[in-house]
Amino acid sequence: MSSFIPDDASNRMLADNVHPSSWANPKPSGRYNLVVVGGGTAGLVTAAGAAGLGARVALVEREHLGGDCLNVGCVPSKALVRAARAAHAVQAGKDLGAHAGTLTVDFGEVMARMRRLRASLSPNDSAARFRSLGVDVYFGQASFSGRDEVTVAGERLRFARAVIATGARATGLPIPGLAEAGFLTNETVFSLTERPARLLVIGAGPVGCELAQAFSRFGSQVTLFEVAAHVLPREDPDAAAILERRLVAEGIRLHCGVTIVAVERRGGESVIRFTGGEGGAAPREAAGDAILLGVGRAPNLEGLGLEAAGVAYERNGVTVNDRLETSNPAIYAAGDICSPYKFTHAADAMARIAIQNALFFGRKKVSSLVIPWATYTDPEIAHVGLYPHEAKERGFELASFTIELKDVDRAVLDGATEGFARAHVIRGSDKLAGVTIVAEHASELIAEATLAMTNGLGLAALSSTIHPYPTQAEALRKLGDAYNRTRLTPFAARLLRTVLRLRR
Repeated sequence: MSSFIPDDASNRMLADNVHPSSWANPKPSGRYNLVVVGGGTAGLVTAAGAAGLGARVALVEREHLGGDCLNVGCVPSKALVRAARAAHAVQAGKDLGAHAGTLTVDFGEVMARMRRLRASLSPNDSAARFRSLGVDVYFGQASFSGRDEVTVAGERLRFARAVIATGARATGLPIPGLAEAGFLTNETVFSLTERPARLLVIGAGPVGCELAQAFSRFGSQVTLFEVAAHVLPREDPDAAAILERRLVAEGIRLHCGVTIVAVERRGGESVIRFTGGEGGAAPREAAGDAILLGVGRAPNLEGLGLEAAGVAYERNGVTVNDRLETSNPAIYAAGDICSPYKFTHAADAMARIAIQNALFFGRKKVSSLVIPWATYTDPEIAHVGLYPHEAKERGFELASFTIELKDVDRAVLDGATEGFARAHVIRGSDKLAGVTIVAEHASELIAEATLAMTNGLGLAALSSTIHPYPTQAEALRKLGDAYNRTRLTPFAARLLRTVLRLRR
C-alpha cells in the first residue's frame, strides 16, 4: 500500500522509489567522509556529488527522498500549471480564430497525469539509484549525538564532515478557527481527486497565485486573499499589477490589503471572515468548499539534536556563514534550512558549494551566486539580481530600461503583449544589476540575463548578440539597443553628423 494518497499504481511506484517499504538500512562500519542529513534537492546533490568524487557518504532521510520538489512542490505543481494552460488555451483560442466549443476539464485525469509524471521522474531520486552511486542510504530520524556523530534508527554514524539539508515545511497561520476548519497546503493539495467547486486561497505569493490561477482555469470559483496591497508583494509593482489584472479578468475574486479575522466551519462549508481592502473596516465573509494556505514555511529543525553538535540555529533555520559553515566547523548546511532563497535551483547551487568547502578546503561563497527565480503564473514573472530600492539601500543608484512586449513582434503575433522586459544597470555603465521579465515563458528568458550577469556581461553584449527573429527573447536585445541609444549624447550626435557630411 502506498504512503501517498490516493493509493494507485503511480503513487505506489513513487513510494517504492523514494521510501521503499522493504528497505533495510546498511550497517555502518568506520567513519564517513560525509554524512548528509536530509534527502531533498540540497541533500541529494550533495550526496551524489561527493560520492562521485570518491568520498564515503551516508544519506539520511526521515520521510521521502526527493523532498518537496519531487513530492509536493515543483514537479506536481508545474504539471497542474501545464494542464491549466492547456485548458485556458482552448478558451482563448477564439481570439485567434480557433473555436473549440465548450470546454470540459477532467480534473481526475489532470491529477492522474500529474501522479504518472511524478512517478516517472522519481527514479532519479530513488534509494536504489543512490545506493548504486555508492551512497549508504538510511531512513529514519537523524539526531546528532555529538560534534562528529549522528544517530539514526539505533545506529551511530561517525563523520569527518556533515551537511544539514533538512529543508522546510508548510505550516499553518495563527488565524482563529483555521486549524479547526481544516485547510490544504502544497503538501496535501496534490492528493485531491475531486475539484473543489469553491476554493478559498490565503496568500497571494508565488504558491498562492500559481494554484489560484490553475484551479480557476480548471473550473473552481476561486477567492484569493492577501494582506499586502497587491499580489506578489516582493516583486516589481508593475509586474504584479499585470498579473493582478489577469487574475481578475479570469474571474478570480481578489481581496488585497485585508486582515483575516477568523475562519469557521459552517453548514458543511468553510467561511473566512475578513476586514480591510475595498470594504474598509466593515466585516465581510467569503464561503468555500476548501481552504488552501499558500503562505507559511518553517525550517525542519525538530529532532536534529543540534545542541549536541554545537550547531547554532534561529527561528528561520540553521545559522551559517558565507561559506555555508555552521558554528561547528565540521558541519555545513545547504538549501531551505539555511537560505532565504527557497528554490530548488538555489539548493542545488548551494549543495555544490557545500561539497567543495566541506571536503576540499574550498572558499566558495554563497554571496557570489547569481540566483534567478520565477513565478509560474500566466504570464510568468521572473527576476534576477537587485531591484532599485535594494540598490539604494546599498548606497548606489541604478538606471532602468524597459521594453514592452507590445513592441516585440513575436509577442504581438502570439497575442501575448501583456508584459515587459526591464533591466537595471549601474548608473553610468551598462553593468547589469537586475532584470525583471513578465512574459508567457519568462522563466526561460531570464536564463540569458542570468548568464550575462554571472559572466560580467552588460547590456551592450545583449545588443550585439544575434537573436532569432521572431522571438520574444528579442526583448533582451532591444534592452541593449535602448542602452546604446543613451550613449549617443548631443555632442556625439553633432560630431557624427559632421563626419558624415564631410564624407558625402
